[in-house]
Amino acid sequence: MGDMNKTRMVSMIAVFAALNVVFDAIIIPQFSSGVWFGLVYLIVPITGIVLGPYAGFLSTLMGVFVGHAISPRGIEEFLFTLGAPLGAMISGMLFQKKWKMVFAYYTVLLVSYFITPIAWQLPILGMWDIYCAYLVLLVTMVFIRLKGNQINPLKNDMFLYGFCAFIGLEADILFRIFIFIPGQTYQSIYGLPIEVLQSIWVAGALITPFKVAISIIVTALLGSRLANVYLRNK
Repeated sequence: MGDMNKTRMVSMIAVFAALNVVFDAIIIPQFSSGVWFGLVYLIVPITGIVLGPYAGFLSTLMGVFVGHAISPRGIEEFLFTLGAPLGAMISGMLFQKKWKMVFAYYTVLLVSYFITPIAWQLPILGMWDIYCAYLVLLVTMVFIRLKGNQINPLKNDMFLYGFCAFIGLEADILFRIFIFIPGQTYQSIYGLPIEVLQSIWVAGALITPFKVAISIIVTALLGSRLANVYLRNK
């Protein structure tokens, strides 16, 4: 039975890696701006939820690296695309109720951003969606802790999957920002002046949340069905 479960997991990792390749390699010009060039944001949360945080990370990592090789976006993008596997991992952790690890991830990366001097020259509302994710995560953690098992705001499957998608994708975005600003790649790789950074922050505040919203809907409607089928037979 153990060997069968391992074989099944390897097969599922391969299947989801292939899906990530396809979604990452598809670039629609009208939707190529913002954080993600391809459509990988549609499959990342589902990968983490179905496979779990660590297998989901591995499957997404393989998928986006091959997808980037098929549809090249510059060698530097291989560094930023590590956010997608982390997003899958965070979605998987939330689904398994590993709240503290997710909260620690957000806290460390947000603190790193705000102690970087140039961050204070960027529009504060440019990361409004990440602030919302952090606040929703904190409120949900406190609510569940206070109420225990008596009232669970995440008991509805569609709400749970949408919630995991939201927090996971924003974690992906937060990692890319961490590499870009505290990691100083905006200067060392791109050589961007502050004026360009400010315009990027404004554009990102409008485009990226729209993609996150689409993924939340897809994950809530389709991902929940896929995950339930897999998890029932696990």
